[in-house]
Amino acid sequence: MRPSLLAGALLWAAAYPAPADIYYVAPGGLDTNPGTEAKPWRTIGKAADTLVAGDTVSIKAGTYSERVVPQASGSAGNLITYAAYPGHAVTIDGTGVPIPAGWGGLFEISSRSYIQVSGLRICDAGPDDNHAGILVEDSSYVTIEGNVTYNTASSGIGVWSSDHIVVADNEVELACNDGEQECITIAGTDVFEVRDNWVHHGGPGTIGGEGIDVKDGSSNGIVHGNRVESLNRLGIYVDAWAKHTYHIDVYQNTVSNCAAGGFAVAAEAGGLLENVRIYNNVAFNNKWVGLTVAGWGEPVASHPIQDLTVINNTFHANGWSVWGGGISVENPDAVGVVLRNNIVSQNLWFQIQVDGGVPMPTIDNNLIDGFRGEEPGETRGSEYEEGDPGFENPAAADYHLTEGSPAINTGSEVAAPADDFDGTPRPQGSGVDMGAFEFAPGLIFADGFESGNVARWSSSVP
Repeated sequence: MRPSLLAGALLWAAAYPAPADIYYVAPGGLDTNPGTEAKPWRTIGKAADTLVAGDTVSIKAGTYSERVVPQASGSAGNLITYAAYPGHAVTIDGTGVPIPAGWGGLFEISSRSYIQVSGLRICDAGPDDNHAGILVEDSSYVTIEGNVTYNTASSGIGVWSSDHIVVADNEVELACNDGEQECITIAGTDVFEVRDNWVHHGGPGTIGGEGIDVKDGSSNGIVHGNRVESLNRLGIYVDAWAKHTYHIDVYQNTVSNCAAGGFAVAAEAGGLLENVRIYNNVAFNNKWVGLTVAGWGEPVASHPIQDLTVINNTFHANGWSVWGGGISVENPDAVGVVLRNNIVSQNLWFQIQVDGGVPMPTIDNNLIDGFRGEEPGETRGSEYEEGDPGFENPAAADYHLTEGSPAINTGSEVAAPADDFDGTPRPQGSGVDMGAFEFAPGLIFADGFESGNVARWSSSVP
């Protein structure tokens, strides 16, 4: 993780002075009211037309059939906040609500700054292929936090050509149904954080629907703590498309049961993808490959990828049917690729494979469990361990290590992350462990369970 990046992305969102005014919206209100709690407005749109820097609108329980487009920006230290009244269920329902043809959002922040949206349920945005639930475009210092999106033709949350963005603690369900883009899209955006979101059960995946996609010129961002599952396309994707895309860290995420793959990186339309770190992640039971260094895309001269580090991840039981594996390196234009300290276990057709004609990555200190020898490019790399990794309970998606695992103390310290999936410091023993979890006997976790207890954590629950 890059601490300076994290600090830069979050300092502006950490603490603000008390808002200048708090207004209220409730189903029984009137837009001719003053917007007080006793005499609230009827629509969120009235708030969007009225709020100025420092103001908050507190929205009471109910269903609001309207499109919301903020008309003013906040300022540094004076956010404009759209939030559900504490403990209230607020739904913005797009059924029959017109969104501009071709492109737009049911809640759309365009060319605005210093805005926060929290605690809302936004559903039924459509019908066009690029109609999103929440759309942020050409905007700065925006936080989208603690919302739920459901049944959106395009992204549940889409961020385009913006900077200083936080997308956190949201639930995104049935996104890209059946439109373009991804469930959470970060495109052409500088300085961003995508964390602790739950993305699941997306649309059919005909023309879009990856879980979280960082793409098309995005830079200086972190994607961490997310859970992505049960999609018809990839889980987490970093794709340069046609623009230089760089300085992106992907860590402490779990991707499972996706009907394509877990993680992938690409440069589909010839833009350079550079300086990407993927670490402390878990991918299991995805249809094809746990992680792909892809060469797919448009018919361009090259698909350049440079300086990609894949370290201390756990890839288990990927591949459902006739083909699939742990890590597949398929891009002949990818250079500076490092695969280190990963546990690659019981994937269907191969554990690690490198296509013919692809420059050989640096592959060292991985644990290989189930070498198949079927793919010509399957490899163990150097300084590897081979055997059962000794997971606590893989059937319950608990990939912590048990005592005696060959992954313990056998990893390399070179470029290893400072802590593990749980935040446990590395190393705990005489050396760094392989995989996403550092073995820490006797460590007591925040939930009160001691390390070594199967019940303490499972990636299959929220």
